[in-house]
Amino acid sequence: MLLDGLAQAGGDPLDQMSPADAREVYRGFIAFDQPEEVTRVDDRLVPGDGNDVPVRVYTPADAVGGNAPLLIWIHGGGWVIGDLDTADATARALANRSGAVTVSVDYRLAPEHPAPAALEDCLAALTWCVENAELLGADVSRVAVGGDSAGGNLAACLCQRVRDDFGPDIDFQLLVYPVTDCTLSSGSMDENGEGYFLTRAIMEWFVGHYVGDGDVKRSSVSPLHADSLADLPPALVITAEFDPLRDEGEAYAAKLRDAGVPVELARYDGQIHGFFGLAAILDDGRAAVDRAGAALRAALS
Repeated sequence: MLLDGLAQAGGDPLDQMSPADAREVYRGFIAFDQPEEVTRVDDRLVPGDGNDVPVRVYTPADAVGGNAPLLIWIHGGGWVIGDLDTADATARALANRSGAVTVSVDYRLAPEHPAPAALEDCLAALTWCVENAELLGADVSRVAVGGDSAGGNLAACLCQRVRDDFGPDIDFQLLVYPVTDCTLSSGSMDENGEGYFLTRAIMEWFVGHYVGDGDVKRSSVSPLHADSLADLPPALVITAEFDPLRDEGEAYAAKLRDAGVPVELARYDGQIHGFFGLAAILDDGRAAVDRAGAALRAALS
């Protein structure tokens, strides 16, 4: 029914738009949101590599008084679209369900800022939050990162970067239908590449803007191709049956498990890419957000 409604709405697919127009269309999905109340919301600027990175800090009722867990949340949108507002409802819901101070990151977007700009901004946000945990009312010994789609890609890449460069400790990663292989060569990319909201053509458009002429197999954009996934944080990986990204997300979960990393994999049958962000209208979306929040709360308790 949702897919039929989107088809009836008409309009050009994202891959036939300019990035600016695509961003405006994507912002239209905010109309589906039903943002929950949290105790406090603060917009801040944190110092990046020659630029300031906007973040939005959500303090839920459980976090009032300080010493709460910390969640760095990274929005999806193919590294090209999305912002703090499009991530707002999901960030609020995760904050309430996890009890964590949740910091949503407004990283720089491609093609104006191709890789590795987004990853550098996420690293800057994580580092600042850990260094200023007392200001945020957070406990640096309980830190998680998470994201959906391209945000899941950035979260996975961030965990690898922190491990390799001896950055801040991360205790858990929440990867929601993550992009893990920018070669776009998985079976589900062929199986689900048309007709299920996210298409192969759109993914090619996203990757082209983000990676450009760079090597799509380098681990900083395709975390599945890292030499080793050992010593990474425990993970919850969420996938959807009719998502072009399904197989690469599940392959990443399997590779994590093979490397000795504790992993929970949850595939939502019957669902499409984006369902996690449509919790206001999809039962499975609500269930997945609840599951993610519970996993964060347990991992960071």
